[in-house]
Amino acid sequence: MKFMAMCSSGLGSSFMVELNIKNALSELGVEGAEVTHSDLGGASPQDADVFVVGRDLADATTQFPNRVILDSIIDKEELKEKLRAVCADKGLL
Repeated sequence: MKFMAMCSSGLGSSFMVELNIKNALSELGVEGAEVTHSDLGGASPQDADVFVVGRDLADATTQFPNRVILDSIIDKEELKEKLRAVCADKGLL
């Protein structure tokens, strides 16, 4: 399973979310997942199974499957709970 964090420039915020995804998956006991980050323009819907974006990019990412839309990209508990739901749905938990 591949997760990708996306932001408008692909630098700081998507990298921070990538690290937070890795930590959340580890806390959830999900192993073997690949986690990357990208800017919106450099990503395609085939690049990952799950895409994590901030609410500000929700309208610009409708073509991406399995989006996790975060109200706050710095809220680790929100991220963990939304990843828990996705992982349960995908049979990873």
